[in-house]
Amino acid sequence: MPNQHIPTTNREAEEFDGNWAKAEHDIAPAFKVSKIGEFLKKKIPPRELLLAPWLPKQGLAMVYAPRGVGKTHFALEVAVALATGGEFLGWKAPRPVKVLYIDGEMPSADLQTRLKQIQKRTGLIPGDNLRIMTPDEQSGAMPDLSDPCSLARLKHFTDVDLIVVDNISTLCRTGNENEAESWRITEGWALRLRAEGRSVLFVHHSGKGGGQRGTSKREDTLDTVVALKHPDDYKQSDGARFEVHFEKARGFSGEDAEPIEARLEIEDKEGYQWQWQKKQDSELLKIRKLSGEGLNQSEIAEELGVNKSTISRKFKYLKAKGKLD
Repeated sequence: MPNQHIPTTNREAEEFDGNWAKAEHDIAPAFKVSKIGEFLKKKIPPRELLLAPWLPKQGLAMVYAPRGVGKTHFALEVAVALATGGEFLGWKAPRPVKVLYIDGEMPSADLQTRLKQIQKRTGLIPGDNLRIMTPDEQSGAMPDLSDPCSLARLKHFTDVDLIVVDNISTLCRTGNENEAESWRITEGWALRLRAEGRSVLFVHHSGKGGGQRGTSKREDTLDTVVALKHPDDYKQSDGARFEVHFEKARGFSGEDAEPIEARLEIEDKEGYQWQWQKKQDSELLKIRKLSGEGLNQSEIAEELGVNKSTISRKFKYLKAKGKLD
């Protein structure tokens, strides 16, 4: 506000109004508003999918999980798939796009190892489509995406289609992550990128209650929220094995949004493969296996940590399909 003095005369009021109008003009252009008839006639192209079915162009998404489940494995695979026009866990990238991967905590050596493993597995080379920003290569601090001055330093990355933020805890350092107000600046930055035609994938930690850690306001503007969780029968020796749950799925549903179970199978020191299937298919295979070993429904329910009624329904389904005697 250009003048803190409260006007008491007509002349002062006129000056006040004039100064206020000038300030509004100097601060920002007027908002653009379309009449409904004009808006409906506009030729607005449909949003294309960068990674079908869950990451659209101009999409804002989050993947979160507890420590050690496989968030960075997941995010790096997504980034390479997008940069090469490849696929990951059955999700396909129709065309290569440019990706900026901002990693806030992993040592460069570890990140390089993982990327070499992905390249060996896929046989695809992202080339200049994938750019990496890591703490080890900076002369100062990594960007703080909750600080406007720090965000200004990212403005020159105008030619990327997707920015991966790995992770919120290390790259959004200003404020209290439990307070909605602390997310306001990062949210505004993400919405601005969306308006410019770009997408953002945030990587985050789970909280004690199992959901994403901190304020739930983060999810308000997101198209997709992906939760990675260990299966109920997970053992530490399983390594990177997790279920993928779509907790928010704007623009897709049904079979596309069903949970899947993924497992990283190590082949040697430098190579691995991903095995994956629909979560329901995985559960049915376990039930068939345990039934074949002679366990009854109650024993199977106890073994899998689920209700007996759940096992009963799945038994009926398997018998109807002729997959269980």
